[in-house]
Order: sequence, then structure tokens, then C-alpha cells
Amino acid sequence: MASTTRNKPGAEKIVVEDSGSSALDNLQVMYEKNKKPINTIAFVVIGAVVAFFAYKKLYQEPRVEKAATAMSYAQRYFETDSMSKALNGDGQRIGFLKIEKKFSGTPSANLAHFYAGIAYLKTGDFKNAIKQLEDFDGKGTSLEYAAYGSIADAYMETGDVKKGIEYYNKAAGNKEDFGLTPFYLARAGAAYEMNKQPEEAKKAYIRIRDEYPTAPEARNVDKYLARLGDLN
Repeated sequence: MASTTRNKPGAEKIVVEDSGSSALDNLQVMYEKNKKPINTIAFVVIGAVVAFFAYKKLYQEPRVEKAATAMSYAQRYFETDSMSKALNGDGQRIGFLKIEKKFSGTPSANLAHFYAGIAYLKTGDFKNAIKQLEDFDGKGTSLEYAAYGSIADAYMETGDVKKGIEYYNKAAGNKEDFGLTPFYLARAGAAYEMNKQPEEAKKAYIRIRDEYPTAPEARNVDKYLARLGDLN
């Protein structure tokens, strides 16, 4: 707010600003002028937050539980080698393919892609195996590398050795995995030999020998290297 004083008759007014009160008044004026849009924005933000938590509690969490239950039945068929029922269900319980669609966005739906890919691989449907496994997101888990290896197997079955090699190398990408990595390095080495790339095959076998000497795949490495002319 502003106040005025006059020292002498005819003298100019001296205006003294009360900066704190003025700022509050300005904010109040601004709010009154823009009250409707400001309140609208506030209600939209609050509404979005409420809707998000309602979605999580009332919709998403029950879906996650239902998806996990559906997965358990499909997994049982998978474990008993009933791939058709695992993929398509048994008429009462749905299989991996419907779980992917019905529960899209849940962890179970994502995992269903992996299972479906392996099921297709087992039944010789290599095209669908590749598609399902490529749709699976296993980043940060050991299944990421298992999926790459299975994609490689599928490509090798189709005769695409070049793509097989590409994915075997991806499958061997986790240096800390002393199970899968030497296993897929051995497959990469064999694929390189098939593709007439002996030097690359040697590199794969030497990695097994030097980095994973206790792995089962290391037992035959010297024989493979000797076959390729490396007697060291």
C-alpha cells in the first residue's frame, strides 16, 4: 500500500511504498483476475493424481494378480511339454498368447512373450519364435541373454547363420554369467566355422579357454582350436 505526506503547502507529495503489502495486493489482484484458469489447472492436477492412484489400486494391481494366476496355469502346461495348450489354453484357462493381449502392460504379459517364444521354438515355428522373443523385454535380467540365445537358435534353424552369429554374440554379452556365456560362445564358435570364419571361431573358443576354464564347454576347446590350426 502507498501513503502520502506533505511537508509544506504546495510542496510535492512524497510517496512511501509499503513493498510487502503491495506485493500481497498484487498477488491478490492477479489471482482474482486469473482465478478461474488457476483453479482449473489445480483441479486438473489433483484429478490426475487421484486418477493415477485409483488406476493403480482399483485396476492395475488386480490385473497384475489375475495375470499372474493365468500365467501359473500356462506355465504348468509348458513344464509338461504341452506346448499347444501352453500357447492357446485348454478351453477353460487361457494360454500365453491371450495373456499377452488381455493383460498387456503387466509383468506376466511380458514374460508370456518369452515363454511363447520358447514354445514356438520347441514346436519348430521359428518365425513366431523370433517375433515373440524379440517382443520380450528382459533388460537387466538373465532372461535377456537366454532370449538372445534362443533367437540365435531360431535363426540357425532357418539357415540364417549370419543372424545366428549376431544373436549368439549378444547372448554371450554378460561376462559375469559363467553358465550361459561360455555355452553361447561355443555356439558362436561353431556358427563361425559354418560361416567359414575360422579366425572369429578361434576368438570365441579362446575366450572360453581363458575366461571360463572351469565351464563344461572348456573341455573340448583345445580340440576345436587344433582343428582350426591353433596348437598353442
